[in-house]
Amino acid sequence: MSNPRAGKVAERIHQIVARRLDKGLRDPRLGFVTITEVRVTGDLQSASIFYTVYGDEVSQADTAAALKAATGMLRTEVGKQLGTRLTPTLEFIHDELPSTAEHMNELLAEAKRRDEEARALATGANYAGDADPYSKARDERAEESDDADDADEEDLDDDLDEELDDDFDEEDEDGLDEEELEDDEERA
Repeated sequence: MSNPRAGKVAERIHQIVARRLDKGLRDPRLGFVTITEVRVTGDLQSASIFYTVYGDEVSQADTAAALKAATGMLRTEVGKQLGTRLTPTLEFIHDELPSTAEHMNELLAEAKRRDEEARALATGANYAGDADPYSKARDERAEESDDADDADEEDLDDDLDEELDDDFDEEDEDGLDEEELEDDEERA
């Protein structure tokens, strides 16, 4: 409900219908009913009232028939207490949320039972080979790579020293090489 007014109207309809059902209807078919949610369209023309019934399927069917028969009376009651120009039409829908929640609880219980079975099997199990078959190879590779890194660093240092020595051999005391000196002399 993006419309805030529709949300307020839905809440008010929820209160009115729940209070009226709490007082009771003169229909013996009506069972123990709980209004779970009310949804109103954006134009406030129709309201869907979701309900649950405590009991078996027979009592659910009887309650659905009683609510359908009392829809006109409940709409009149909503119209009197709501205070809007138009009274929304009421539609009663059996809410499947409790049965869905019960099914989810059963699935979670089954998953927990299977996890416990797997944990029980894992506590007495042993590894097929070593506990960590890759640990030795990993340690040896780490030592070899450290030795190789040290050797590479020494080679790089030697190459850099040779390059620097070559550069200083060609340069003058001022840090200029012979070609730069000749260019400076020609300009002067």
